Formats: sequence, C-alpha cells, structure tokens
Amino acid sequence: MARPLLPAFARRRGIVAFWAAAALGLASAQALAASPARMPDPRQGGGQSERSINEWLVRMHDASSQRSYVGTFVVSSSNGAMASARIWHACDGQRQVERVETLSGERRSTIRRDDEVVTFLPESHTVRTERREAQGLFPELMKAEESVIPDFYTARRVGSDRVAGFDADIVQLLPRDGLRFGYRIWSEKKSGLVVKLQTLDDSGRVLEQAAFSELQLDVPLRMERLVQMMSVPEGWHVERAEAAKTSAVNEGWGLKQPVPGFRAMNCYKRPVEGVLQCIFSDGLASVSLFIENYDPQHPRQEGVFATGATHTLTRQVQDWWVTAVGEVPPQTLRAFSLSLERRK
Repeated sequence: MARPLLPAFARRRGIVAFWAAAALGLASAQALAASPARMPDPRQGGGQSERSINEWLVRMHDASSQRSYVGTFVVSSSNGAMASARIWHACDGQRQVERVETLSGERRSTIRRDDEVVTFLPESHTVRTERREAQGLFPELMKAEESVIPDFYTARRVGSDRVAGFDADIVQLLPRDGLRFGYRIWSEKKSGLVVKLQTLDDSGRVLEQAAFSELQLDVPLRMERLVQMMSVPEGWHVERAEAAKTSAVNEGWGLKQPVPGFRAMNCYKRPVEGVLQCIFSDGLASVSLFIENYDPQHPRQEGVFATGATHTLTRQVQDWWVTAVGEVPPQTLRAFSLSLERRK
C-alpha cells in the first residue's frame, strides 16, 4: 500500500528533529537487547522510595529545559530505520538555544532559539525559517492543575543502568487504556535528564528507541555563539513558513466527543499549503490533525500507515481530506478522525 503524501511542513519534521527537540538519541541497536538483562520485573519495584508520576515527569522536564549539554544520539525504529545527529543545547534558566546537525541522511543543520527555528540545507543553499510554539520537550507537561497524566498512565522505577557513561534510573510509564503507548525511560540520576527512551506497544514490544551514545553535561556553551549561527549566508535562498494561529472552532471544526485524555493545544492555518493543523496532547503523546480541501481530480488512498511508533491515518471527511499523525496506536487516530465534524 502506498504511503500518503503529508503536507510539506509536516514532512520536514523528521525523526531526528523530533528527538533533538526532546533531547534524546540512541546508543546502539545492540543496547536494546542488552538492557533487559539488567532490569528487574516492573511489578517488583526498584528498591527505592517511589516518586509519584508527576514527580518523575517534572524532574525530567526541568532537566531538559535547564541543563546545557553536548551529545551525539541515534534514533532507531522497529522497521530498521535509523538516524543520528549531534546536538548542542545551551540555556540560562529562562532562554534556550540549541543546534542540531544530522550525521546521517540528508545534510542539514537546525538552530532553535526559544520558538524561532532556522534550518540550513547546504546542498540546495536553502534556509527555512519558522516559529514552533511547542517544541516537543519530553514530557510536554501542562500546568499542574491541568495535568491528566496520572489519570491515564502509571509510573514505577524498575531498575538502573548506565547510558553514555552516566548512571540512570529506569522508569516505566504504562498506559491505563489502549489509546496510548507505554514508555521505558532512562533518567540520569543526578539531574533527571532523559538519556534514553523506548516507546512500547501494548505487548511490551519496543517500537522506537532513542539514547545518547556520547554526552557531556553542563558544558560551558555560549548562547551568543549559537545565535550567531542563525545568520543566513550570502546568496542562500530563504523559505519562510507562514502560519497563523487560530482555533478549530474559528475555522468551523470540532470534535463530536473528545478523545479521553487529549486536550487541544494549538491550531495553525497555513495559507500557502492550504492546510489547517490542530494539535492535541495528553501531556506525553500528541496527535496532529491536518485538514485540507479534497481534490476529486487527484484522488488519494485512505488507510493507516506506520513508521516505528508513528502512525498515520488518512481519510476523506465530506469535501475534506484529513491526515491524522501521532505516536499513538491506530485506534486513537481513528477515534479522532471519526469524531471530527464540520460545523459551518
């Protein structure tokens, strides 16, 4: 079955870019087989006093946004796909700047300053600029009073390990229903930084893995130097991604009934591509709905497609074409697409 064609701006967010934003990577495919031998049964606990799920997640989130580091990481999925990159991440407690340079596949370098993102494509001498309000930090925590994570996940420390030379706690997050995947997370003991992560299906099979193969924590990175690298070289072509913030309601869309645990986060209208993007999250997993006019002169194929932990569902809704994408089970995407309705 042929894979669907996603909107151009959706295709640009490749697997490396996602995990760079989450500050993750992979040590090696062999580590996948080696780690379980050092991991006790999750039902037996880890021999330490248990943190609550919110305590674990806040610790991880704070570390990812407040620590400076340099590292090399690789991401692999169950279908054999693999990508690697080098990341430089600097912060001063309030602002963040990071640079990600791919080490495999197409050459590209991406620099982010808070919500401003600049991507350099040297082979075509092209620079792409855009703003991303949500950067995909894992976990993408909501305000404490809004968090529904404990209602839909459980968390328990299940052991310890070493990743890239750092001692780490292994924490397992398991879903309470079939609408989301589970996670096995390696959290650096001193800081809480996520240094390795596995996404698990309902049978415990690893769909995707990411971990640092080499990491330097608290390095003296100069934010100003990384910002200077955002300058466009002379003679390079600049592409600006135009996106206006809006809401599904303002654009005439809504859900007949909400998908349990998922809340509307952001919604953008991209006039150049003629696409509306609505983003939903439960605090860990996220789903994007891309809505565009259906052209009967260019029919498309409906279906569900998978790449590692990422699933894509495509279907026609009246005179519209809907593409649902997320690191969630297919039934979650079906729930969104079946609940979506045109209201005006």
